[in-house]
Amino acid sequence: MSLIYEPAEDSYLLESVIQNYAKNKSVIDIGTGSGILAKKAKKAGAKSVIALDINKEALNQLKKKVKGIKLIKSDLFNNVKESYDLIICNPPYLPEDKEEDNESSLATSGGKKGDEFILNFLSQAKKHLNKNGIILLLVSSLTPKKEINILLRKINLKKKTIASKKIFFEILEVWKIQKED
Repeated sequence: MSLIYEPAEDSYLLESVIQNYAKNKSVIDIGTGSGILAKKAKKAGAKSVIALDINKEALNQLKKKVKGIKLIKSDLFNNVKESYDLIICNPPYLPEDKEEDNESSLATSGGKKGDEFILNFLSQAKKHLNKNGIILLLVSSLTPKKEINILLRKINLKKKTIASKKIFFEILEVWKIQKED
């Protein structure tokens, strides 16, 4: 049985802003895990919601609990062709920890430095974003941001912090990312 990322402070912070953006929108939740963000988008009145995860077990658990949300097994956007009004992602964002087991690491580690998953996500996400679409992305103060900011400028995306919360040893932020005008 694979580990399914259970909602924590990061999930709840991102969940708290979804109702401001999901109404009447086509929504995709990348790396849905427990499905908390996809369910919130549906409840907020999204016209369609897709929950995507690489973890088949997470999708099987969701299938038992949720109606009206399309489930797709995919590594990021590999099995996705369409574009969306709202792309939601609570990515693994922590730097690799050699002490952490592989299964747990899949849900928490964003790569060696912690930014690799986000860089990969953003470089794929832009082509799946509708003209006036929005990406809601969770980042941590523990995630290196230099390369992420360089990539955003390079692919003509702008970011704005719309929510933040200090917990223990880090500050969590929700970024609203859009295409430059």
